[in-house]
Amino acid sequence: MTDEKIPQEINTLTLIDEDGEEHEFEILNSIEIEDQRYVVLAPLADEEYVDEDDFADEGSAVLLKVEVGEDGEEYLTDITDEEEFEMVVAALEAMEEEE
Repeated sequence: MTDEKIPQEINTLTLIDEDGEEHEFEILNSIEIEDQRYVVLAPLADEEYVDEDDFADEGSAVLLKVEVGEDGEEYLTDITDEEEFEMVVAALEAMEEEE
């Protein structure tokens, strides 16, 4: 018998920034609140995404809202409402405590 670990499948997502550059993220979690879906993403370890406005340090997570466009496609957008952001963070924290 070997001690090899079976690689776990990682759900990834490629985001394109405002400069047209692609960045790979791992989907850490998702949650639905009042018919609105949100996702928590983290840059993959080999990513060099270090935009100080978006991430405090490498490995930070980002919380985004999943919007559905008129074409039926899903888009990720920033959560601009502070109350909405805090509501989602609280729900995610409560979900973690249950686990």
